[in-house]
Amino acid sequence: MTGLAAFFDVTVLSVLQGVAEFLPISSSGHLVIGQHMLGLEVPGMRLDLMLHLGTLVSIFAFYWRTICRIVVRFEWQYALKIALSALPAVAVYFCFKDFIDGMFENAKMVGALLMFTGAVLIGTRYLPRGSRDVCWRRALIMGCGQALALLPGVSRSGMTLASARGGRVDAEKAAEFSFLMSAPLIVGGVLMEVLKALRGTSAAAESGEIGWGLTIYGALVAAVVGYFSLAVLLKALKGRWFWLFGPYCLAAGLLTLLLV
Repeated sequence: MTGLAAFFDVTVLSVLQGVAEFLPISSSGHLVIGQHMLGLEVPGMRLDLMLHLGTLVSIFAFYWRTICRIVVRFEWQYALKIALSALPAVAVYFCFKDFIDGMFENAKMVGALLMFTGAVLIGTRYLPRGSRDVCWRRALIMGCGQALALLPGVSRSGMTLASARGGRVDAEKAAEFSFLMSAPLIVGGVLMEVLKALRGTSAAAESGEIGWGLTIYGALVAAVVGYFSLAVLLKALKGRWFWLFGPYCLAAGLLTLLLV
């Protein structure tokens, strides 16, 4: 796939990533569905990781003050909580890598998991609000939610923010931790994919469907769109309409099951 068709497809998928990475509607699930609808033959992982790198840039841009505070003041407890939250996802991925990778080819299962995400989000409407910090226990629980979201169709932000809400964590603190805790996994995943590409063993590189030029372009688009999506999510959390993303996920999941 070359030329304008590839450019158009990557643009659409990049916008989907930028919107869905922060809004709790599953970026990986929408990428799988988008690739299926657009007829892309590329496996999800390489393009998916590069688009996640783009949204990582938007996280750094949005939370640069917090990141500088952690580094300059050496807030080691906060940094260790982020490291702790990454452990469940790392363990799950290396134990079930083949199964997880295979899920990127199963659009119907993605639809079912989107409906699961929708049910969880609607459930947050009935959880009490709180003002607590992210403790060690809650960091680990949020990490388990992040591990579950390795499955396309399960929203990472939805699972982590819902688990924080269950622990009565302050909404802004929960959002900040939720997105910063994704950074180690995204960086690690992208580095692994780059190493595979340099060695010539990446399936995406071998297929030649989408080159690095387009993936870098896609990452830039995802970064810009992601920044504004993050601002929308914070307004949703403050305005108490976070749960309204649930009906959308239920509808998107049902349509996927019916039409794909």
